[in-house]
Amino acid sequence: MKKAKIYIPTKTAMQSGLGKNNKWLLEFYTDNKALNPLMGWETSSNTLSEVKLEFISKDEAINYAKSNNIDYDLIEPKKRKVVKKSYADNFIK
Repeated sequence: MKKAKIYIPTKTAMQSGLGKNNKWLLEFYTDNKALNPLMGWETSSNTLSEVKLEFISKDEAINYAKSNNIDYDLIEPKKRKVVKKSYADNFIK
């Protein structure tokens, strides 16, 4: 049986804002991992591990996985901890 994970990808180091960070991905786990003897890269004979499906909502991704008999792990996004600072705090201490 196929196994996948459903999650929201993190932003890259080149991004500073949180816009366009609302898509959910369904990504299949890699089975039979091996190292390519020529290049040393990780490889697999299963091409399903290269598939990443994008969904607008978490519910759509879960419904797709259920309708196609895919076992899935749901990874909820962590809440950001925002510390409010003032510019004047730099000069108080």
